[in-house]
Amino acid sequence: MKQIFRLAVRNLKEHKVKTIIIACFFIFGVAIVILGNSFLESVNRGLEKDFRANYTGDIVIGTISAKGEINDLFGVNTTNFSGEIPQLPAIAELEKVEEILNGFDYFEKKTKLISASVMLAKSGDEVDLSAWTEKDDIGFDDMPIAILFAGEDKTYQDTFQGLHFVEGDYPAKDSNEIIVDTRLKKAFESLYDLPLNVGDKVLVLGANTNGIVREAVVSGFFKPSNEYSAMFQAVYSHPSFARTFADLTYGSSFTQELPDDIDLSLSSLSEDELFGDDESFDDVESGTFLADTEIDFSSLLGDTSLRDELNKTDDGAWHFILTKVKHASQTEKIIAELNGIFKEEGLNVEAMNWKRAAYSYSQSVEGIGIIFNLLIIILAVVVFIIVMNTMTVSIIERTSEIGTMRAIGAKKSFVRMLFFTESGFLTIISSIIGIIVAFIVMAVFNSCNITITNSIAKMILGGGLLHFSPTVKIIVLTLVIAFAGSILSNLYPVSSALRITPLKALSRE
Repeated sequence: MKQIFRLAVRNLKEHKVKTIIIACFFIFGVAIVILGNSFLESVNRGLEKDFRANYTGDIVIGTISAKGEINDLFGVNTTNFSGEIPQLPAIAELEKVEEILNGFDYFEKKTKLISASVMLAKSGDEVDLSAWTEKDDIGFDDMPIAILFAGEDKTYQDTFQGLHFVEGDYPAKDSNEIIVDTRLKKAFESLYDLPLNVGDKVLVLGANTNGIVREAVVSGFFKPSNEYSAMFQAVYSHPSFARTFADLTYGSSFTQELPDDIDLSLSSLSEDELFGDDESFDDVESGTFLADTEIDFSSLLGDTSLRDELNKTDDGAWHFILTKVKHASQTEKIIAELNGIFKEEGLNVEAMNWKRAAYSYSQSVEGIGIIFNLLIIILAVVVFIIVMNTMTVSIIERTSEIGTMRAIGAKKSFVRMLFFTESGFLTIISSIIGIIVAFIVMAVFNSCNITITNSIAKMILGGGLLHFSPTVKIIVLTLVIAFAGSILSNLYPVSSALRITPLKALSRE
């Protein structure tokens, strides 16, 4: 084996040009793979740490998504375009779900959450959105659009303590007060050319509800705990204020059967009986219909008390239960156990991890990962073809050398081992150099602290800080892939070398 290794090193030195060409491809490929995977690792780590600590917790309990939809903390992601914007459903049988959770000792903290999408407008007798259309240079970051969060009193603040107040304090209980993200404050002031201060009144418009408008008082301004967070700008309020925008009325979850004594007489009438015949219209045209007919318009709809009750805000309705577990390593096991129990009990709820609960954000990062992996596959194929062709040409040029070795008694196994040793040695040295190059590039890049501020870009990239986080797993996996690629790219050239006989070598000479 020592003799084969010495021959391999000598051959690599003698064919310097081809050795350098192949080495450069391996160095470039290894460096790109490590850089790309280290960036994706940084994005995933940062996103997970931020969301688990400040928004989703470790395990989220919510209603099972309808077909073609995915419910997460930020709304309903849907492929069903029916013209209506779907609303997040409230958890049914909340007490039973909480009873199940209380039966486990896995959880360190638990809280509940309401979520809705809103817009801010300047206060006034009428909603004035003229600035949205009059300003030509308005961008997405200049729009005062936000996610409205409302957590359970005390437990939410105890579970998520990451808000950094710049001014003011949390909304008072059962009030119409809100605290506003400083990014949203900047967007509001830029759009309306008005200062926004603590104590000011603003209009809050439901972004996905039917014309819901409420006046609110700004009680404070805050910054996210992570200044590079991918999380969109947010507004926090008391649950009583948020439920209106979240469509959490008693009617939204009403499943009661109609009472026996309800008046259904209108349902048995014909169209002519409901809307009148030709003679009735003649009376209307003559102007005598209303004058000659005594109608109690207030009684046309019958008893509306049930309707009025169903339109009231459901004070006990929540979208999600958020939990933090004692041991993060047990998260997936707990999720599987909970979902099994929910299914057995016939409950329309599911337990989700942070990634599923933040699907609106995690899917964009996963999309980048898929694109990167496709590029890596294309790069690997190109490198594979180039290395294979280079090695094949090298075999042809070394025909006489191979024939001579065979003539003096070298077996096929010796020739095979020689070429694989050459490629293996070259791959290892090139990969080590590629790793060093990758680490130099990462060190220089990380020291620059490059950040982005665009909200869409931050969502796609999982945060505003561009960073590389290499791991041992990434390096080992890259070395294994490089070595496997080296062996595969040498299979055909080596098989060609084994077909060379002393007679063929002499005839070629």
